[in-house]
Amino acid sequence: MSVNEIILLLVSGIIVGIINTLGGGGSVITMSLFMAMGMPIGIANGTNRIAVLLQNLSATVAFVRKGMLHIGSGLKLSIPAILGNIFGAMVATEVSESIFKICLSVVLVIILVYLLLGKDRQQVTGGHGLQIKWWHYILFFIIGFYGGYIYIGLGFLILAIAIWTMNLDIITANVIKGFVIFLSTPFALGVFIYNGQVEWMAGLLHGVGNILGAVLASHWAMSWGVKFVRWFTLFIIVVFFIDLMGWISLQSMLSALL
Repeated sequence: MSVNEIILLLVSGIIVGIINTLGGGGSVITMSLFMAMGMPIGIANGTNRIAVLLQNLSATVAFVRKGMLHIGSGLKLSIPAILGNIFGAMVATEVSESIFKICLSVVLVIILVYLLLGKDRQQVTGGHGLQIKWWHYILFFIIGFYGGYIYIGLGFLILAIAIWTMNLDIITANVIKGFVIFLSTPFALGVFIYNGQVEWMAGLLHGVGNILGAVLASHWAMSWGVKFVRWFTLFIIVVFFIDLMGWISLQSMLSALL
């Protein structure tokens, strides 16, 4: 592994950790970087889970210390997400690019509509129990399946459901998002490890950067408030959408840096 690759893995990891903790979509940078380094999409998909796990562990610990997480509610939503994650990872040995783009397009449209037309809800200052309905378990199973299969865009999908169906502000929704992803990711990672689709050195180096980014972002989320997180997420989605449509290529840009 070259010095450029090591530096890029660490620096991009910090950026991805910040993006994913405040909103989502940062893994498109991770996947683009891994594929630019020559990884097949299946191995890039599996290796990405290392950084995802470390990033969301760091963010969850930080939010727990700030009293932002209701662990009981998070556990209830995590159980169906874990089951879905396992099944999704089991069928993720070959990711269809066309299905990938369709799923991401739908998710992006949903969250963009909210960010552009919705109103900022009052920020919750402590971890409170959520009003969980029976159909939330079905939704989080589907979310878990999607996360196990592709993962990219999962944060946006969880935010959309948490904000629209649970009446949460975007910061509280981010807290729940991070906890659910943290608990469910090890199961998907285990499936990828079993199938030999994890590149450990790249994953761990990128994960170290993710940890720092997640810690910084969890602090900024509380300091800068709901409005900042909302518009930051909107900006990331727009960049993500431009890359998805092929108007820019993050993979080509990262290849140039290597």
